[in-house]
Amino acid sequence: MASIAPVLERADANLPQSLERLFDLVRIKSISTDPAYKAECRKAAEWLVAELQALGFEASVRDTPGHPMVVAHHQAATANAPHLLFYGHYDVQPVDPLNLWEAPPFEPAVREIAPGRKVLTGRGTSDDKGQLMTFVEAVRAYKEARGALPCRITILFEGEEESGSHSLKPFLEANAAELKADYALICDTGMWDRETPAISAGLRGLVGEEIVVRAADRDLHSGLFGGAAANPIHILTGILAGLHDETGRVTLDNFYDGVEETPAEIKASWEKLGRTAENFLGEVGLSIPAGETGRSVLELTWARPTAEVNGIVGGYTGEGFKTVIAAEASAKVSFRLVGNQDPAKVRESFRAYVRSKIPADCSVEFHEHGASPAIHLPYDSELLTRAKAALSQEWPKPAIVIGMGGSIPIVGDFQKMLGMESLLVGFGLADDRIHSPNEKYELQSFHKGIRSWIRILDALA
Repeated sequence: MASIAPVLERADANLPQSLERLFDLVRIKSISTDPAYKAECRKAAEWLVAELQALGFEASVRDTPGHPMVVAHHQAATANAPHLLFYGHYDVQPVDPLNLWEAPPFEPAVREIAPGRKVLTGRGTSDDKGQLMTFVEAVRAYKEARGALPCRITILFEGEEESGSHSLKPFLEANAAELKADYALICDTGMWDRETPAISAGLRGLVGEEIVVRAADRDLHSGLFGGAAANPIHILTGILAGLHDETGRVTLDNFYDGVEETPAEIKASWEKLGRTAENFLGEVGLSIPAGETGRSVLELTWARPTAEVNGIVGGYTGEGFKTVIAAEASAKVSFRLVGNQDPAKVRESFRAYVRSKIPADCSVEFHEHGASPAIHLPYDSELLTRAKAALSQEWPKPAIVIGMGGSIPIVGDFQKMLGMESLLVGFGLADDRIHSPNEKYELQSFHKGIRSWIRILDALA
Protein backbone atom coordinates (compact mmCIF):
# COMPACT_ATOMS: atom_id res chain seq x y z
CA MET A 1 0.00 0.00 0.00
CA ALA A 2 1.31 3.44 -0.92
CA SER A 3 2.38 5.74 1.90
CA ILE A 4 -0.10 8.42 2.93
CA ALA A 5 2.73 10.78 3.90
CA PRO A 6 2.38 12.82 0.68
CA VAL A 7 -1.35 13.23 1.33
CA LEU A 8 -0.73 14.44 4.89
CA GLU A 9 1.97 16.80 3.63
CA ARG A 10 -0.44 18.21 1.06
CA ALA A 11 -3.03 18.82 3.81
CA ASP A 12 -0.41 20.69 5.85
CA ALA A 13 0.59 22.82 2.87
CA ASN A 14 -3.07 23.54 2.07
CA LEU A 15 -3.95 24.73 5.58
CA PRO A 16 -3.93 28.51 4.87
CA GLN A 17 -6.19 28.03 1.85
CA SER A 18 -8.33 25.51 3.75
CA LEU A 19 -8.95 28.17 6.38
CA GLU A 20 -9.89 30.70 3.72
CA ARG A 21 -12.43 28.30 2.25
CA LEU A 22 -13.91 27.54 5.67
CA PHE A 23 -14.20 31.25 6.41
CA ASP A 24 -15.96 31.83 3.09
CA LEU A 25 -18.55 29.24 4.15
CA VAL A 26 -18.88 30.64 7.68
CA ARG A 27 -19.60 34.11 6.27
CA ILE A 28 -22.80 32.74 4.71
CA LYS A 29 -25.60 33.33 7.24
CA SER A 30 -27.30 29.96 6.82
CA ILE A 31 -29.67 30.15 9.82
CA SER A 32 -32.26 27.49 9.03
CA THR A 33 -34.83 28.38 11.71
CA ASP A 34 -35.42 31.94 10.43
CA PRO A 35 -37.27 32.32 7.09
CA ALA A 36 -35.42 35.60 6.57
CA TYR A 37 -32.28 33.57 5.85
CA LYS A 38 -33.78 31.16 3.30
CA ALA A 39 -31.69 32.61 0.48
CA GLU A 40 -28.55 32.35 2.60
CA CYS A 41 -29.22 28.65 3.19
CA ARG A 42 -29.46 28.06 -0.54
CA LYS A 43 -26.31 30.11 -1.04
CA ALA A 44 -24.45 27.80 1.37
CA ALA A 45 -25.70 24.72 -0.48
CA GLU A 46 -24.65 26.17 -3.83
CA TRP A 47 -21.23 27.12 -2.42
CA LEU A 48 -20.66 23.54 -1.27
CA VAL A 49 -21.78 22.11 -4.62
CA ALA A 50 -19.33 24.35 -6.45
CA GLU A 51 -16.47 23.26 -4.15
CA LEU A 52 -17.30 19.58 -4.58
CA GLN A 53 -17.64 19.89 -8.36
CA ALA A 54 -14.20 21.50 -8.46
CA LEU A 55 -12.88 18.39 -6.71
CA GLY A 56 -14.34 16.10 -9.36
CA PHE A 57 -17.60 15.14 -7.63
CA GLU A 58 -20.89 14.84 -9.43
CA ALA A 59 -22.63 17.27 -7.10
CA SER A 60 -26.01 19.00 -7.12
CA VAL A 61 -28.43 21.02 -5.03
CA ARG A 62 -31.55 18.98 -4.32
CA ASP A 63 -34.70 20.90 -3.48
CA THR A 64 -36.94 19.86 -0.58
CA PRO A 65 -40.03 21.45 1.00
CA GLY A 66 -37.55 23.14 3.34
CA HIS A 67 -33.92 24.00 2.75
CA PRO A 68 -32.04 22.15 0.01
CA MET A 69 -29.83 19.09 0.34
CA VAL A 70 -26.39 18.74 -1.19
CA VAL A 71 -25.67 15.33 -2.74
CA ALA A 72 -22.35 14.44 -4.33
CA HIS A 73 -20.69 11.27 -5.65
CA HIS A 74 -17.09 10.35 -6.46
CA GLN A 75 -15.74 7.02 -7.64
CA ALA A 76 -12.72 5.33 -6.08
CA ALA A 77 -9.38 4.48 -7.67
CA THR A 78 -10.29 0.79 -7.58
CA ALA A 79 -13.59 -0.92 -8.29
CA ASN A 80 -13.64 -3.02 -5.10
CA ALA A 81 -13.07 -0.10 -2.72
CA PRO A 82 -15.64 0.42 0.04
CA HIS A 83 -18.48 2.89 -0.46
CA LEU A 84 -18.75 5.53 2.27
CA LEU A 85 -21.52 8.07 2.89
CA PHE A 86 -20.34 11.22 4.67
CA TYR A 87 -22.99 13.33 6.41
CA GLY A 88 -22.84 16.88 7.78
CA HIS A 89 -25.03 19.96 7.96
CA TYR A 90 -24.40 23.43 6.62
CA ASP A 91 -27.11 25.24 8.60
CA VAL A 92 -26.37 27.03 11.86
CA GLN A 93 -28.14 28.22 14.99
CA PRO A 94 -29.42 31.80 15.38
CA VAL A 95 -26.91 34.20 16.92
CA ASP A 96 -29.13 35.82 19.56
CA PRO A 97 -28.30 37.55 21.85
CA LEU A 98 -26.06 39.48 19.49
CA ASN A 99 -24.80 41.85 22.18
CA LEU A 100 -22.96 38.99 23.92
CA TRP A 101 -20.71 38.29 20.95
CA GLU A 102 -17.16 39.62 21.29
CA ALA A 103 -16.89 39.89 17.48
CA PRO A 104 -19.47 39.75 14.67
CA PRO A 105 -20.66 36.13 14.42
CA PHE A 106 -20.36 35.92 10.63
CA GLU A 107 -16.93 37.54 10.41
CA PRO A 108 -14.67 34.58 11.22
CA ALA A 109 -11.13 35.08 12.44
CA VAL A 110 -8.18 33.31 14.01
CA ARG A 111 -7.55 34.28 17.63
CA GLU A 112 -4.87 33.23 20.08
CA ILE A 113 -6.57 32.57 23.42
CA ALA A 114 -3.48 31.22 25.20
CA PRO A 115 0.20 30.90 24.29
CA GLY A 116 0.32 28.52 21.35
CA ARG A 117 -3.44 27.90 21.39
CA LYS A 118 -5.31 29.38 18.45
CA VAL A 119 -9.04 29.13 17.75
CA LEU A 120 -11.34 29.91 14.85
CA THR A 121 -14.22 32.16 15.85
CA GLY A 122 -17.67 32.58 14.33
CA ARG A 123 -21.07 30.91 14.13
CA GLY A 124 -20.75 27.47 12.62
CA THR A 125 -16.99 27.11 13.00
CA SER A 126 -17.58 24.08 15.24
CA ASP A 127 -21.22 23.15 14.55
CA ASP A 128 -20.97 22.01 11.83
CA LYS A 129 -19.20 23.88 9.05
CA GLY A 130 -15.72 23.47 10.47
CA GLN A 131 -16.40 19.79 11.08
CA LEU A 132 -17.74 18.99 7.61
CA MET A 133 -14.94 20.96 5.98
CA THR A 134 -12.35 18.75 7.67
CA PHE A 135 -13.64 15.95 5.46
CA VAL A 136 -13.86 18.07 2.29
CA GLU A 137 -10.29 19.25 2.80
CA ALA A 138 -9.12 15.68 3.43
CA VAL A 139 -10.64 14.70 0.09
CA ARG A 140 -8.95 17.70 -1.54
CA ALA A 141 -5.53 16.65 -0.21
CA TYR A 142 -6.08 13.11 -1.48
CA LYS A 143 -7.06 14.28 -4.96
CA GLU A 144 -4.14 16.70 -5.23
CA ALA A 145 -1.55 14.26 -3.91
CA ARG A 146 -2.78 11.06 -5.54
CA GLY A 147 -5.13 12.14 -8.30
CA ALA A 148 -7.82 9.76 -7.00
CA LEU A 149 -9.70 8.74 -3.87
CA PRO A 150 -9.12 5.50 -1.94
CA CYS A 151 -12.84 4.92 -1.34
CA ARG A 152 -16.02 5.50 -3.27
CA ILE A 153 -17.59 8.50 -1.55
CA THR A 154 -21.12 9.88 -1.40
CA ILE A 155 -21.68 13.13 0.45
CA LEU A 156 -24.96 14.30 1.99
CA PHE A 157 -25.13 17.77 3.50
CA GLU A 158 -28.47 18.96 4.87
CA GLY A 159 -29.71 22.43 5.73
CA GLU A 160 -32.29 21.75 8.44
CA GLU A 161 -30.41 19.93 11.21
CA GLU A 162 -30.72 22.91 13.55
CA SER A 163 -34.45 23.24 12.85
CA GLY A 164 -35.66 19.67 13.17
CA SER A 165 -34.54 17.96 9.93
CA HIS A 166 -38.13 17.89 8.73
CA SER A 167 -37.17 17.17 5.11
CA LEU A 168 -34.54 14.53 5.87
CA LYS A 169 -36.62 11.36 6.32
CA PRO A 170 -38.73 11.92 3.19
CA PHE A 171 -35.53 12.66 1.28
CA LEU A 172 -33.87 9.46 2.51
CA GLU A 173 -36.96 7.45 1.61
CA ALA A 174 -37.13 8.93 -1.88
CA ASN A 175 -33.40 8.52 -2.56
CA ALA A 176 -32.52 5.40 -0.57
CA ALA A 177 -31.01 3.50 -3.50
CA GLU A 178 -28.75 6.41 -4.40
CA LEU A 179 -27.58 7.11 -0.85
CA LYS A 180 -27.08 3.59 0.49
CA ALA A 181 -23.42 2.79 1.13
CA ASP A 182 -21.33 0.31 3.12
CA TYR A 183 -20.91 2.70 6.06
CA ALA A 184 -21.90 6.19 7.09
CA LEU A 185 -19.40 8.68 8.46
CA ILE A 186 -20.70 11.49 10.68
CA CYS A 187 -18.62 14.42 11.89
CA ASP A 188 -20.89 16.25 14.34
CA THR A 189 -19.56 15.05 17.70
CA GLY A 190 -16.55 15.81 19.86
CA MET A 191 -13.28 14.72 21.41
CA TRP A 192 -12.77 13.66 25.01
CA ASP A 193 -10.26 16.47 25.50
CA ARG A 194 -7.83 18.51 23.40
CA GLU A 195 -5.40 15.59 23.06
CA THR A 196 -7.72 12.56 23.09
CA PRO A 197 -9.88 11.73 20.04
CA ALA A 198 -13.10 9.81 20.57
CA ILE A 199 -15.38 7.53 18.61
CA SER A 200 -18.99 7.52 19.77
CA ALA A 201 -20.05 3.89 19.56
CA GLY A 202 -23.43 4.16 21.22
CA LEU A 203 -26.41 6.50 21.26
CA ARG A 204 -29.28 5.87 23.63
CA GLY A 205 -32.76 5.50 22.22
CA LEU A 206 -35.84 7.28 23.54
CA VAL A 207 -39.47 6.63 24.45
CA GLY A 208 -41.63 9.58 25.47
CA GLU A 209 -44.98 9.11 27.18
CA GLU A 210 -47.54 11.41 28.83
CA ILE A 211 -50.10 9.98 31.23
CA VAL A 212 -53.25 11.62 32.55
CA VAL A 213 -54.95 10.11 35.63
CA ARG A 214 -58.58 11.12 36.22
CA ALA A 215 -60.75 10.50 39.30
CA ALA A 216 -63.82 12.59 40.27
CA ASP A 217 -65.78 14.48 37.64
CA ARG A 218 -64.65 17.81 39.16
CA ASP A 219 -62.22 19.24 41.72
CA LEU A 220 -63.44 18.41 45.22
CA HIS A 221 -63.37 20.21 48.57
CA SER A 222 -60.68 18.38 50.54
CA GLY A 223 -62.56 18.87 53.80
CA LEU A 224 -65.79 17.33 52.51
CA PHE A 225 -64.27 14.54 50.45
CA GLY A 226 -60.77 14.08 51.86
CA GLY A 227 -60.17 10.53 53.07
CA ALA A 228 -63.00 9.07 51.03
CA ALA A 229 -62.45 10.20 47.42
CA ALA A 230 -59.58 8.97 45.28
CA ASN A 231 -56.88 11.58 44.79
CA PRO A 232 -55.30 11.34 41.30
CA ILE A 233 -52.14 13.08 42.54
CA HIS A 234 -51.67 10.35 45.15
CA ILE A 235 -52.28 7.69 42.50
CA LEU A 236 -49.90 9.29 40.03
CA THR A 237 -47.06 9.92 42.47
CA GLY A 238 -47.35 6.35 43.72
CA ILE A 239 -47.04 5.10 40.15
CA LEU A 240 -43.99 7.28 39.49
CA ALA A 241 -42.33 6.32 42.76
CA GLY A 242 -42.75 2.66 41.90
CA LEU A 243 -40.78 2.94 38.66
CA HIS A 244 -37.53 2.26 40.54
CA ASP A 245 -36.58 -0.15 43.29
CA GLU A 246 -34.27 0.62 46.21
CA THR A 247 -31.17 -0.09 44.05
CA GLY A 248 -32.20 2.31 41.30
CA ARG A 249 -33.24 -0.37 38.81
CA VAL A 250 -36.36 0.17 36.72
CA THR A 251 -39.16 -2.15 37.85
CA LEU A 252 -41.14 -2.55 34.63
CA ASP A 253 -41.63 -6.13 33.48
CA ASN A 254 -39.06 -7.19 30.87
CA PHE A 255 -37.57 -3.69 30.82
CA TYR A 256 -33.99 -5.00 30.66
CA ASP A 257 -34.63 -7.36 27.74
CA GLY A 258 -31.94 -6.58 25.19
CA VAL A 259 -29.64 -4.78 27.66
CA GLU A 260 -26.13 -6.22 27.63
CA GLU A 261 -23.33 -5.57 30.07
CA THR A 262 -20.54 -3.32 28.85
CA PRO A 263 -17.35 -5.34 28.25
CA ALA A 264 -14.90 -5.19 31.15
CA GLU A 265 -12.11 -3.77 29.01
CA ILE A 266 -14.33 -0.92 27.84
CA LYS A 267 -15.38 -0.09 31.40
CA ALA A 268 -11.72 -0.19 32.43
CA SER A 269 -10.86 2.31 29.68
CA TRP A 270 -13.63 4.61 30.90
CA GLU A 271 -12.35 4.44 34.46
CA LYS A 272 -9.00 5.79 33.27
CA LEU A 273 -10.69 8.96 32.01
CA GLY A 274 -11.01 10.33 35.54
CA ARG A 275 -14.72 11.13 35.38
CA THR A 276 -16.10 10.76 38.91
CA ALA A 277 -19.46 11.45 40.47
CA GLU A 278 -17.90 14.38 42.30
CA ASN A 279 -16.36 16.14 39.30
CA PHE A 280 -19.25 15.30 36.95
CA LEU A 281 -22.18 16.12 39.23
CA GLY A 282 -20.25 18.84 41.03
CA GLU A 283 -20.64 21.08 37.98
CA VAL A 284 -24.40 21.20 38.68
CA GLY A 285 -24.23 21.36 42.46
CA LEU A 286 -24.65 17.63 43.14
CA SER A 287 -22.30 14.84 44.22
CA ILE A 288 -24.21 11.56 44.75
CA PRO A 289 -25.20 9.47 41.69
CA ALA A 290 -28.89 8.58 41.69
CA GLY A 291 -29.03 5.71 39.22
CA GLU A 292 -28.32 2.01 39.60
CA THR A 293 -26.02 1.38 42.52
CA GLY A 294 -22.54 0.07 41.88
CA ARG A 295 -22.11 1.70 38.47
CA SER A 296 -19.88 4.59 37.40
CA VAL A 297 -21.34 7.85 36.15
CA LEU A 298 -20.03 7.16 32.63
CA GLU A 299 -21.68 3.75 32.59
CA LEU A 300 -24.91 5.28 33.90
CA THR A 301 -24.97 8.00 31.24
CA TRP A 302 -23.53 6.09 28.29
CA ALA A 303 -24.53 2.44 28.63
CA ARG A 304 -27.52 1.99 30.96
CA PRO A 305 -31.24 2.58 30.36
CA THR A 306 -33.23 5.09 32.38
CA ALA A 307 -36.73 6.09 33.42
CA GLU A 308 -37.11 9.78 34.19
CA VAL A 309 -40.06 11.96 35.16
CA ASN A 310 -39.75 15.15 33.11
CA GLY A 311 -42.79 17.02 34.38
CA ILE A 312 -45.78 16.64 36.67
CA VAL A 313 -48.94 18.73 37.03
CA GLY A 314 -52.00 18.42 39.27
CA GLY A 315 -54.29 20.44 41.50
CA TYR A 316 -53.98 24.09 42.39
CA THR A 317 -50.56 25.56 41.56
CA GLY A 318 -51.31 29.27 41.68
CA GLU A 319 -50.45 31.83 44.35
CA GLY A 320 -51.76 31.22 47.84
CA PHE A 321 -53.52 28.06 48.93
CA LYS A 322 -56.59 26.19 47.76
CA THR A 323 -57.76 23.07 49.58
CA VAL A 324 -58.93 20.87 46.72
CA ILE A 325 -58.63 17.29 45.60
CA ALA A 326 -57.86 17.62 41.91
CA ALA A 327 -59.96 15.86 39.32
CA GLU A 328 -56.89 14.90 37.34
CA ALA A 329 -53.11 14.81 37.41
CA SER A 330 -50.61 14.28 34.61
CA ALA A 331 -46.94 13.52 34.12
CA LYS A 332 -44.44 13.32 31.28
CA VAL A 333 -42.11 10.33 31.47
CA SER A 334 -39.18 9.43 29.23
CA PHE A 335 -37.08 6.29 28.90
CA ARG A 336 -33.55 6.28 27.50
CA LEU A 337 -32.86 2.94 25.88
CA VAL A 338 -29.67 0.99 25.21
CA GLY A 339 -28.65 -2.16 23.37
CA ASN A 340 -31.55 -3.97 21.73
CA GLN A 341 -34.39 -2.68 23.91
CA ASP A 342 -37.59 -2.49 21.86
CA PRO A 343 -39.25 0.95 22.19
CA ALA A 344 -42.71 -0.47 21.49
CA LYS A 345 -42.35 -3.17 24.14
CA VAL A 346 -41.03 -0.65 26.69
CA ARG A 347 -44.02 1.60 26.04
CA GLU A 348 -46.50 -1.26 26.41
CA SER A 349 -44.82 -2.51 29.58
CA PHE A 350 -45.07 0.96 31.07
CA ARG A 351 -48.74 1.26 30.12
CA ALA A 352 -49.54 -2.15 31.57
CA TYR A 353 -47.82 -1.18 34.81
CA VAL A 354 -49.74 2.09 35.03
CA ARG A 355 -53.09 0.43 34.29
CA SER A 356 -52.46 -2.09 37.05
CA LYS A 357 -52.25 0.78 39.57
CA ILE A 358 -55.44 2.62 38.55
CA PRO A 359 -58.48 2.10 40.86
CA ALA A 360 -61.59 0.68 39.18
CA ASP A 361 -63.53 3.96 39.48
CA CYS A 362 -60.67 6.06 37.98
CA SER A 363 -59.22 6.21 34.47
CA VAL A 364 -55.95 6.83 32.69
CA GLU A 365 -55.14 8.26 29.28
CA PHE A 366 -51.84 7.96 27.39
CA HIS A 367 -50.22 10.23 24.81
CA GLU A 368 -47.18 9.17 22.79
CA HIS A 369 -44.23 11.53 22.37
CA GLY A 370 -41.91 9.70 20.02
CA ALA A 371 -39.89 6.51 20.09
CA SER A 372 -36.53 5.45 18.67
CA PRO A 373 -34.23 2.51 19.37
CA ALA A 374 -30.70 2.76 20.66
CA ILE A 375 -27.89 2.69 18.14
CA HIS A 376 -24.72 0.80 18.91
CA LEU A 377 -21.64 -0.06 16.89
CA PRO A 378 -20.26 -3.39 18.12
CA TYR A 379 -17.12 -2.87 20.16
CA ASP A 380 -15.33 -5.46 18.03
CA SER A 381 -16.50 -3.93 14.73
CA GLU A 382 -13.75 -3.80 12.11
CA LEU A 383 -14.96 -0.30 11.18
CA LEU A 384 -14.44 0.89 14.74
CA THR A 385 -11.13 -0.93 15.18
CA ARG A 386 -9.60 0.54 12.03
CA ALA A 387 -10.82 4.06 12.75
CA LYS A 388 -9.57 3.88 16.32
CA ALA A 389 -6.09 2.85 15.17
CA ALA A 390 -6.03 5.60 12.55
CA LEU A 391 -6.99 8.31 15.04
CA SER A 392 -4.45 7.06 17.55
CA GLN A 393 -1.71 7.60 14.97
CA GLU A 394 -2.62 11.26 14.60
CA TRP A 395 -3.28 12.54 18.11
CA PRO A 396 -1.04 12.75 21.20
CA LYS A 397 -3.17 10.24 23.10
CA PRO A 398 -4.83 7.03 21.88
CA ALA A 399 -8.41 7.23 20.68
CA ILE A 400 -11.10 6.07 23.08
CA VAL A 401 -14.51 4.57 22.48
CA ILE A 402 -17.27 6.43 24.28
CA GLY A 403 -21.06 6.43 24.50
CA MET A 404 -23.50 9.30 24.26
CA GLY A 405 -26.41 9.78 26.60
CA GLY A 406 -28.57 11.53 24.06
CA SER A 407 -29.71 10.68 20.57
CA ILE A 408 -28.76 11.76 17.04
CA PRO A 409 -31.79 10.94 14.87
CA ILE A 410 -29.83 10.74 11.61
CA VAL A 411 -27.87 7.76 12.95
CA GLY A 412 -31.08 5.84 13.55
CA ASP A 413 -32.41 6.86 10.15
CA PHE A 414 -29.29 5.59 8.42
CA GLN A 415 -29.59 2.28 10.23
CA LYS A 416 -33.34 1.78 9.83
CA MET A 417 -33.82 3.23 6.36
CA LEU A 418 -30.51 2.53 4.65
CA GLY A 419 -29.22 -0.44 6.67
CA MET A 420 -25.89 1.23 7.44
CA GLU A 421 -23.73 1.36 10.53
CA SER A 422 -22.46 4.84 11.34
CA LEU A 423 -19.00 5.88 12.48
CA LEU A 424 -19.27 9.00 14.65
CA VAL A 425 -15.98 10.87 14.76
CA GLY A 426 -15.87 14.56 15.62
CA PHE A 427 -13.28 17.08 16.70
CA GLY A 428 -15.34 19.54 18.71
CA LEU A 429 -14.58 20.35 22.35
CA ALA A 430 -16.91 20.86 25.29
CA ASP A 431 -16.00 24.55 25.50
CA ASP A 432 -16.67 25.34 21.82
CA ARG A 433 -19.84 27.21 22.85
CA ILE A 434 -21.97 25.71 20.09
CA HIS A 435 -25.50 27.22 20.02
CA SER A 436 -24.17 30.06 22.21
CA PRO A 437 -22.52 33.42 21.58
CA ASN A 438 -18.78 33.33 20.80
CA GLU A 439 -18.73 29.91 19.18
CA LYS A 440 -15.20 28.75 18.39
CA TYR A 441 -13.31 25.79 16.92
CA GLU A 442 -9.75 24.92 17.82
CA LEU A 443 -7.30 25.47 14.96
CA GLN A 444 -5.72 22.18 16.02
CA SER A 445 -9.11 20.46 15.72
CA PHE A 446 -9.51 21.74 12.19
CA HIS A 447 -5.97 20.92 11.08
CA LYS A 448 -5.64 17.52 12.74
CA GLY A 449 -9.26 16.75 11.88
CA ILE A 450 -8.31 16.96 8.18
CA ARG A 451 -5.31 14.72 8.80
CA SER A 452 -7.48 12.32 10.81
CA TRP A 453 -9.94 11.81 7.97
CA ILE A 454 -7.04 11.16 5.60
CA ARG A 455 -5.84 8.42 7.93
CA ILE A 456 -9.35 6.99 8.38
CA LEU A 457 -10.00 6.88 4.63
CA ASP A 458 -6.69 5.13 4.14
CA ALA A 459 -7.47 2.64 6.92
CA LEU A 460 -10.95 1.84 5.59
CA ALA A 461 -9.63 1.41 2.05
